[in-house]
Parts: sequence; structure tokens; C-alpha cells
Amino acid sequence: MASKALKTAKYIFVTGGVTSSLGKGIIASSLAKLLQARGLSVTIQKFDPYLNIDPGTMNPYEHGECYVTDDGAETDLDLGHYERFLNVSTSQSNNVTTGRIYHNVITAERRGDFLGKTVQVVPHITDELKRNMLLLGQSGKYDIVITEIGGCVGDIESLPFLEAVRQIKFEMEEKDTLIIHLTLIPYLKSAGELKTKPTQHSVRMLQESGIQPDILVCRSEHPIPLDIRRKIALFCNVQVNSVIESIDADTIYAVPLLMLSERLDQRVLYMMNIYNDKDVDLTSWKQFLKRLKNPTSTIKIGLVGKYVELHDAYKSIIESFIHAGAANECKVELEWIHSESLTPENAIDKLVDLDGVLVAPGFGERGTEGKITAIRFVRENNIPFLGICLGMQMAVIEYARNVLGWTDAHSIEMDRNTEFPVIHLMEDQKDISNKGGTMRLGAYPCKLKKDSLAHKIYGKINISERHRHRYEFNNKYIKDFESKGLLASGINPENQLVEIVELVSHPFYMGVQFHPELKSTVMNPHPLFVKFVKAALEFSLNKTLQKA
Repeated sequence: MASKALKTAKYIFVTGGVTSSLGKGIIASSLAKLLQARGLSVTIQKFDPYLNIDPGTMNPYEHGECYVTDDGAETDLDLGHYERFLNVSTSQSNNVTTGRIYHNVITAERRGDFLGKTVQVVPHITDELKRNMLLLGQSGKYDIVITEIGGCVGDIESLPFLEAVRQIKFEMEEKDTLIIHLTLIPYLKSAGELKTKPTQHSVRMLQESGIQPDILVCRSEHPIPLDIRRKIALFCNVQVNSVIESIDADTIYAVPLLMLSERLDQRVLYMMNIYNDKDVDLTSWKQFLKRLKNPTSTIKIGLVGKYVELHDAYKSIIESFIHAGAANECKVELEWIHSESLTPENAIDKLVDLDGVLVAPGFGERGTEGKITAIRFVRENNIPFLGICLGMQMAVIEYARNVLGWTDAHSIEMDRNTEFPVIHLMEDQKDISNKGGTMRLGAYPCKLKKDSLAHKIYGKINISERHRHRYEFNNKYIKDFESKGLLASGINPENQLVEIVELVSHPFYMGVQFHPELKSTVMNPHPLFVKFVKAALEFSLNKTLQKA
């Protein structure tokens, strides 16, 4: 019997011009959501022009959050948007950097794969780029692969990416590829006009790379009238109905509906010769937006971290609170608290009015004492608490110091000479010297103790969560903690690593070694965040009743 031929994917490339941070990832995710809602199988990938192999060793101030996939890839934060919109897991194949491309080519050259030829950007780098760009589409799983090209047209770093896209478009059938270019239409208040010249220059620069965009998505603070659209179409060599308005939205989750009203998905299907007569089904999405925009109550959650100046460092946590807030028909207002600014003397002023506190993940000693101070305050005042990764480790240290009486207790990450190393280096990390891609990364199983708070939240015994850490709870002290009320309620069944600690006598007090924020999506808000927000809401209502 002949084997069934794999379906061939079509490819959409999303480029950006004029300025960075226009939202290529949100436009790509929104288009993918609309196509998915029509019954098509879609995935998105990000090609980043920086020379790091991945963002794993980059400071959050440089790059924002480092997102982690199930298969352990450290990736760009845009992959978080892809997963939150599509409710489908991504992988290492969905994020490729210049660094990885050059690493692959140089490794091949060292092996002698090029038979002594001179290795050049064209064709060797561009061939490796094309191989990676087409990889997901050759799996037979997808109808459409959307590729977001990082950076701006005109950046030196992006030139090989654009050349690879040009070659793909040249080599493939006309209807099998599509170029979407995202630009800015600024409004000059003094002139009272929308200006198209930046978009014209951006398109011209793209054309100089040999690429003619098929669709222009124009970001603007004001509606773009038809005469302006016609002008853009005329001078950028696209049809007028290929000029798509992307007006500023009050939430990123409204963008799919805005793109639906602009008929972006219909335009894409027409230009790629894809027959699809299904209506876009966004019923659940609209219900989420209705709850999001019409909350019945408001709570204030303190986010204690050391990168709070750059909110993108905690992007997935922010979005998880949005999902959980909508699930509880509640608006979550985040109070950003720098952990270095917290002291025992000012803790009451900064924390007493909060309805819950999340102590964020991170690395290094800076700000850890502030996190410990915050955890002690919420524990002693029965304020709902959630600690993630380092936040969980700080909760263990705080409990050891102030309940068990081990005043010297610490993590060996911060103090190698501590008498009570309640957090220590994982066994498989002790001989590792390279920093990049060597942590405990990706999804691992966890078994929950029956009738624990964690078990009640998840509604099952066996779960799987994503990790990114080197240090762990020291099992040498597990009986000491449990004898004083801090329960190890989640354990990795393979190596007995403590994954979850919870305080039995507290309304909601939980620390998790993993990163639940990385698995929260619009359609599936993470249960830990949903229950944490619910606990904070109940705490807020109780405060109101006590004051009445």
C-alpha cells in the first residue's frame, strides 16, 4: 500500500519597518488565530537576528522574559503570545536565531561537510536559514506556517533573513508564499495629519532587498481613511484592499477581532488561493473578552521582583493574571514592588493594602532579602501568596529562618558557607561550567499529595509543568519543614525533587519550583493563577466586611 503523501504547507512571512515594538508578534498571532478559527492548522515561528544561540543567558533588562517550551527550548517572549493565542504548544523549532544558524554552519564546516569550499553568507548561511524556515511546513502537520522576522527592515543583522525570504519566494509557486509588512502611520498633532512617508520609505527599503510586500498592516493611533489607504496602495505598489488598518487597542486580545473586521484573513486566503468556506468561530474568544472588559470587582496583587522597571521581564505572569482575572470576572491591578526597596521597616506600608502577593522568579543575590521580607509579612498576616521558582526558594528560606529558627538558613546560590543550605545545587548541575542551555529546562512530571491544596486546585494527582532552574529544595530537611507545617505537596516521581510547598494553616500559601505562567492561555487559564486570584478576591471581600 502506498504511503500517504504529506500535505504541503503554505508560508506567510511577517516583516516590520519604521520602528521596533510595533507588534509583529501580536499581528502574526491574531492572523493565526483567525485562520485557526476557520479550521486550518497553523503554527508560528520567530527568527531573531541576534548572535546569541538563544536568549537564555541574556539579562531580562536586555531582552525581557525568556520563554521556555515543553521540549526545553529557551526562546523569545513572542512564543508566549503564539501559545496564548493558539492554545497550542511550540517547540525549539519555532524560534531560531542568527547565532544558531551560524553555529550550525560553522559546525558543518569543521566537520568538512562543504568539501573545502569557501563558506559564505550566500549561499551557506541563507541555505541554512531556508532549511529552518521550511522545516515545520515539511512535517505534514500544518496548512500554514507564519514566520515572524525579528528586527526592522534596514537593520544590518536582518539582511540574510530577508535574502532567504526573497529566495524562498522566488523558488516556490506564486500562491504558496505571502509577505505581510507591518509599518507605522504616525499622526502629527501640529499638522493634524496622518503621515504615509515613513511607510513608503520602509516599503522601498524592503523592495531594495528584492521583496515586494503583498499586504501592508499599518499601525496607527487614528483611523486611516480611504484616501490615505489609496495613497499608500499607489506608492507602495499594493492593492487598496491589501492596506490593513491596525489601530491601537485597549488589550492585545482585541486585535484578532480588529483584524477580522479588516478582513485580513479573507485577504490572505484569497491571495494564497486557499478555498475555505467556514465561518470564523470566535465564540469562546468573545466570551473571554466580555468577561475581561466587564469585571464585577477589582483586586490589587503585589508583584515583588527585581526587574520591575521592565514589565516585559514578567510578561507571562502579567498575561496569566489577565486570564485568571477574566475567569473570576475580576480586574487584577498589579502593584509593582522592587524587592531591593523592601525592608522590615517599610513592609507594612508597601504590603498591607494588597489582596495578594506574588514573589517572582529570578537569579542571583540582589533583592533576595526584600523577597524574604515580603514573604514573612504575607505569611504572618494571612495574605494570599504565590512564589514562583526563586520565589518558592525564598519562601523555604524564610520559613527556615523564622519558624524553624535557623537564622543562617540560605541558598548556596547566595551563600556557599551557610550552616543550613535548605536550597542547594541539583546533582546533575554540579559539574556544569557552561551557562547557556544547561539548566533544568522544559516539562517534567509532578505527583501531588492527595487532598493537598495543590491536588484540590489541579483536580488530579499527576501533572506536568515547565522548569528553568539550577537549584532545588534540599531533601535533607524535608521532615523538619513538614513537622512545622510546611508541606511538600508536589514531588517529581523520578528524582524526588520537591516541586511544590504549601502552608497547611494558611488560606492560600504556595511556592512552586516550576513556572505555571508559561502554560496559561486565553482558552485554558492556569488553575494556580485562577485559584490564587479567587483567594485574593475572597481576602478582599473579607477585608471589606470587616471594615463595614
